[in-house]
Amino acid sequence: MKFQDYYKVLGVSRSASPEEIKKAYRKLAMKFHPDRYKGKEPEKAEEKFKHLSEAYEVLSDPEKRKLYDQFGENWKHGQDFQPPPGGPQGFAGQGAGAGGGFEGFGAGFGQGSPFSDFFETYFGQNYKRGFQGKGGHARFKQKGADLRAELSIPIALAIRGGKSSFEFGAIGTCPTCAGVGFVENHVCPTCGGTGKIRERKTIDLKIPKDIRDGLKMRLRGLGEPGIEGGQQGDLLLTLRIQPDDNYHFKGADIYAWVAVAPWEAVFGAKVDVRTPDGVVVVSVPKDSRAGQKLRLRGKGFHTSKGGRGDFYVELRLALPTPLSEKQRQLLAEMAKAGPNKVFGGAREVS
Repeated sequence: MKFQDYYKVLGVSRSASPEEIKKAYRKLAMKFHPDRYKGKEPEKAEEKFKHLSEAYEVLSDPEKRKLYDQFGENWKHGQDFQPPPGGPQGFAGQGAGAGGGFEGFGAGFGQGSPFSDFFETYFGQNYKRGFQGKGGHARFKQKGADLRAELSIPIALAIRGGKSSFEFGAIGTCPTCAGVGFVENHVCPTCGGTGKIRERKTIDLKIPKDIRDGLKMRLRGLGEPGIEGGQQGDLLLTLRIQPDDNYHFKGADIYAWVAVAPWEAVFGAKVDVRTPDGVVVVSVPKDSRAGQKLRLRGKGFHTSKGGRGDFYVELRLALPTPLSEKQRQLLAEMAKAGPNKVFGGAREVS
């Protein structure tokens, strides 16, 4: 992390007392901690919190502060910093309480450590229970924040159903410090003291039967981690349906282009069409025209009010490929049979 003027970071003078430093850190940490910050720029707040943690780690330790005041930016050179006198070398060293868990952790900070003092003030005395067994006291548990994302679904997949894989950015618990923010009396180098890391998650989503454009889904437990063993937040997912060359939609109504041969349009035919309810056999009436719409009631997308839109088959005329020689001969005869013409494109208007 880039060198900071720790006194400026905490907003205190170089002659500030330990109590003034602790008070300044408490106030700023409560404001910028990622779990509490409610502003519009959470990433900047997270970076600010990392700087605060780094500054407090140094200025709250008399030996480190002395070196910092003496050497400034080069205060670390040639120094191997040890835990405060009387403290063990790790989470579960000498001095751990009979209950294990947090007692060893608290001792790792040293008895009366400003870190443990701060978090006890921040969460209360029952904060310690968060490191025993299955989680903290219910009074201090807090559900993790919900995440929001949008997922584009091809309309063919929305009609056919199935699964769609998607990736989204998430916040996870730091694996180095297990979400605590500190490792052996130091700010965690992985998360910078926040206890969280940014990660990518991949989810296989089953397309719901009542899918529609703008459908909002709540995927439980895929949001940010909870605080003090609290429940994990949810992922609020909005589905967006994307049209293609064969299908498009207006509201809950679906439109499908269906190609038929000229003789099928003239003499009638039966064609298979895929709808959200499966494949349906549609009867093409005699003497149908290109662009004609055939309506299938109640086979469109679902609506937010529980109803259904309609499904429209739009006819397009197309020739099979490749044409046989006999078919070419018949088309040539049709061309000579005239004089009727099919008007298309630009025409003069009298």
